[in-house]
Amino acid sequence: MGNNSINRVDDDDEVGPLIKVNSALFRPLKFQGNPLTCDKSGIIIATWVCALSKRSMILQPDIPPYNEIVAPPGALGAAAAQASSTGALMVHQSSSSSSSALLSSSSSHGHQQSQPQSQPQTQQQQQHLSALASTKSIQQNNIIIANPGLSYDDVLNEDFQFDMDGHDVMVFLHIQKTGGTSFGRHLVHDLDLKRPCECQRQRKRCYCFRPHRNENWLFSRYSTGWRCGLHADWTELTSCVDQVLDKNEGESAKRRYFYISLIREPLARYMSEYRHVKRGATWKNSRHWCLGRQATQKELPPCYKGDDWLDVTIDDFAGCESNLATNRQTRMLADLALVGCYNKSAMPAHERDRVMLASAKRNLASMAYFGLTEYQKISQYIFEETFNLRFAIPFEQHNNTLSVSAIHNLRPDQRRKIEELNSLDIELYAFAKNLLFERFEHLKARDNDFEKRFANLGNIYYKQGVTEFNWDSNIDETVSTEH
Repeated sequence: MGNNSINRVDDDDEVGPLIKVNSALFRPLKFQGNPLTCDKSGIIIATWVCALSKRSMILQPDIPPYNEIVAPPGALGAAAAQASSTGALMVHQSSSSSSSALLSSSSSHGHQQSQPQSQPQTQQQQQHLSALASTKSIQQNNIIIANPGLSYDDVLNEDFQFDMDGHDVMVFLHIQKTGGTSFGRHLVHDLDLKRPCECQRQRKRCYCFRPHRNENWLFSRYSTGWRCGLHADWTELTSCVDQVLDKNEGESAKRRYFYISLIREPLARYMSEYRHVKRGATWKNSRHWCLGRQATQKELPPCYKGDDWLDVTIDDFAGCESNLATNRQTRMLADLALVGCYNKSAMPAHERDRVMLASAKRNLASMAYFGLTEYQKISQYIFEETFNLRFAIPFEQHNNTLSVSAIHNLRPDQRRKIEELNSLDIELYAFAKNLLFERFEHLKARDNDFEKRFANLGNIYYKQGVTEFNWDSNIDETVSTEH
């Protein structure tokens, strides 16, 4: 148990005792089976988990990181119900910077299942888990383990190196209309690497292999394709990436994952998506996968009939309750298992919103890196300092996009409507902006050559000007279901 202590705090006949792990409180619902243990990183683990016949076992963090609201029992129960429908045992582990975890097991037709099997962990395995905080996403014997990889705090150490020659993998969570297409091209075209990515123009794919073997260090649209689904979100990626790479490479490896993403000012992003859809683009091939199944048509009824929503008005676009453009960034960064996936009847709307926003904030803060579309230079600097990698071109900043102009053309009532619809994204963006500048100031303070570095971002003399792109065309004008 290392230096951590687990103490019984109180009893509750309905939900079981509170368990205290250092400063965090956890309440297992109808706790049964082997006592919980805690590894050095503060992540709750179980030597085995019983398959329960009547009720799921869930660890609910009562005091989460960042002083945010977490999923109440109703939300976790909804997640367990979803797991029950797939016959799966779900384990969502947090990164090492967080002490929260969610475990739930499901029953099968109300009958007792097989006895639990012991899964002892050696001291070396526990040390590996603590050091990497990046266990595999596994689906075997009806078990799913999802892990968001190493956090920003993990990579902030002075001696940290992104091990291109080892088993480190960068996973790009690409949210629509945030400038991700441009950033994704920077990743495959413009990084100064020992072995640059080899790109095939006709296939729109690049081989981003490690220096000494043909294994991917980058999981993104332009390197691996949409292998976990078109614009896969946090829920999809964290339970899929490892399996895909195991299949691609023909072996199971202990990898360290580094999740990265971009966030954009919500109104500009929403209007950009509106303009994109108005031109005939859709993302109808997205899977919306959660807890072992796709969202049903009842859960996500279509906003339009036919192949697309061509020439839709802004009022109709904003009037569709199932439009996934609304609060897209919050939803794609949240752990949707906490809110019953896409089943909005699982809990009251206000409860669902609070849980989803808290989850999105926690996941964003735990990512190894995120940037803001409106702060390209600062975002580039933070990426380079975080991973000790250099781009051969400076990122360009164009804030006067066509979508920003479209906002100014909205009627006051239309703008209020869009702001109300995207209130979660607006709060998430404010949180992200504050956090980005905190990280920037921290990195700036420890960089003795900051002024020179910041003034010369992207100025690698022998690779200048590798990629040229137009900001508006990449964010706003490209008509494709893949962007």
